[in-house]
Amino acid sequence: MSAETPKAADESPPIGSAESSPEANYQARVFISYASRDVAVADAVVATLERHGVACWIAPRDVKAGALYAEAIVRAISDAKALVLVLSVNSVASAHVGKEVERASSKRRPVIALRIDDAPLSPALEYFLGESHWVDARAAGMDVALAKLIAATGEPERNAPGINPPVVAGTSAGTASAPPPKSRRNRNLLVAGLAVVAVVLYALLADRFWSAKYIVAEQSTTASKSMTSDKSIAVLPFTDMSEKHDQEYFADGIAEEVLDRLAKVPGLKVVGRTSSFQFNGKSADLASVGTALGVAYLLEGSVRKDADRVRVTAQLVEARTGSQRWSDRFDSDLVDVLNVQDTIAIEIARALQIAVEADTVPRSSVKSPQVLEAYLRGLESENRQSRESSEAAVADYQQALTLDPAFAPAAIGIARVESFIGAEGWLPTRTAFERAREAAQLAQRLTPRSPEPHVWMARIHTYHDWDWAGADQELQQAFALGPRDTYGAQTACQLAAARGQWDEARQLAIEALERDPLSPDAHMFLGWNVYLHTGQLSEAEQSFRRGLRIAPKWGSGQYFLGEVLMLQGHLEAALAEFHKETVDDGRLEGSAMALFAAGRKAESDSQLAQAIRRNGTSWPSETARTYAFRGEKDRAFEWLDRAYELRDPDIYTFKGDPLFKNLENDPRYKAFLRKMNLPE
Repeated sequence: MSAETPKAADESPPIGSAESSPEANYQARVFISYASRDVAVADAVVATLERHGVACWIAPRDVKAGALYAEAIVRAISDAKALVLVLSVNSVASAHVGKEVERASSKRRPVIALRIDDAPLSPALEYFLGESHWVDARAAGMDVALAKLIAATGEPERNAPGINPPVVAGTSAGTASAPPPKSRRNRNLLVAGLAVVAVVLYALLADRFWSAKYIVAEQSTTASKSMTSDKSIAVLPFTDMSEKHDQEYFADGIAEEVLDRLAKVPGLKVVGRTSSFQFNGKSADLASVGTALGVAYLLEGSVRKDADRVRVTAQLVEARTGSQRWSDRFDSDLVDVLNVQDTIAIEIARALQIAVEADTVPRSSVKSPQVLEAYLRGLESENRQSRESSEAAVADYQQALTLDPAFAPAAIGIARVESFIGAEGWLPTRTAFERAREAAQLAQRLTPRSPEPHVWMARIHTYHDWDWAGADQELQQAFALGPRDTYGAQTACQLAAARGQWDEARQLAIEALERDPLSPDAHMFLGWNVYLHTGQLSEAEQSFRRGLRIAPKWGSGQYFLGEVLMLQGHLEAALAEFHKETVDDGRLEGSAMALFAAGRKAESDSQLAQAIRRNGTSWPSETARTYAFRGEKDRAFEWLDRAYELRDPDIYTFKGDPLFKNLENDPRYKAFLRKMNLPE
């Protein structure tokens, strides 16, 4: 139940109450989740199911006298064989219902949604109900819906994660009608060398937490179509058709710029680059790609560059059927190719019947082919995200700006890369973030109607300045200028988490995941910024494992997994994960903590000494975490002060960090919160 207002003890028991319930004859029951305003429907569900031999657990009926309400609900969900959700406008708005569904998902309990009205799903419910069985009471009426519910709850294992729910003949549309220093914690890695896409998709599509967009192919096409917005698109990497096939960077850059233009169209969902570009060079049928990315349409294209002439061919394809919705070919000079991208974006929006104002997709002009070449090479280098490639990207973007001081995309590129360099500790943080700030401010002057420079200013305020009000103001400006993209949602999530606004951070993390479903970053953000900091350790573990499944070499990924295993008491497993990590990304610090927890203090001391020699200057906050975990408070605060003085970007996550838990009763903890301008 969503127990916003538990019923009074002297209130008459609902239908199917404990007095008449044959619960003693059952070993596992079905948990009923509902908002208090839907109690009449919930009572009817309980009465019907129990008359047909399906035992139910419903609050407040089954909360034993003297038991803690929340604990009883958590235990009941863990013990249940399935959860039945009374899905309505009331339950969508209920935080309690959301937590119950999330708990059932984390315990891999089948969720069966009984839909009683037309309320649109929140991003969180859409995320957790992705592979649920749906029973729709709107079309056929409650009696028919309850009959289907009896059948569904009788065999809930058929609706378990990775198993296709049954589709009752003639009801496919009705049963699935809902759209359903070195900062190791802030990086956005586009890791090369990923596993074969088909293997990744299989693993992810079977995952219980996978977003509502990832519906297995065997589900009815009607259901699949109903859960995917027809105003959604992914831009796949464009094919290099040049004679020598040596212009892949150019083709990728054109595709990325088209994606960026489309993302500025209000009302159009555009999947992020990280997810859509994972199909680069891979063979996968369009229906599977569309299902994995949760989109109705795919944009394919090719680029042929010959001297200073470019031919761009693009086609819009319906993912489910493979039918072509729009196609065109554009021939232009290099200096006009960005205008071609604008034209493609506008024509696609119109093909999807989305009204586009003349200035919705602002045009970028380029003065010479050399400017465009430098910029696209910068994009290629940036996306490799090593230290060397990041330095090369800055040099390329700077060259483009030198050639054309008014070319705003290059300034935005410098802001992005310098922020990344600062977070990684490859330059002193003050140097890198000040360079990023100058570039972002330049971009704001050059393109005052673009949201992106404001997003990167918000990141600088969050990582480096710890100016939470300034970050919030920049994000508000960004979101007023255009739709919120993946980076915008992630940055807003980080800001909310830094301030301890956990519900908002969770919603934003799920939104970012929906926008970029195959991004390991999105899973890591949800696991680290939200679940780990709120004590939801099993959920955090699952998020980290999903991120590593997509990108096994994601920076600090093994450290994250090791930490959550350690906090759950799985010390040997934690040590194994820490040992897989690099020395720059937490192997030494993580091992020092796990060894200490295992009672092996001498070995812990040795690992910590090595960590300080190796990372003490570039990552002082992690030394502070290690001392705090070991209970050495004076040393922990000493290193926290050092991290503050060195502007270590990792301490923006100080509030709620479980590794600092031992410090919370010390007066210096609240003093440090005040020093960071964080609420106590």
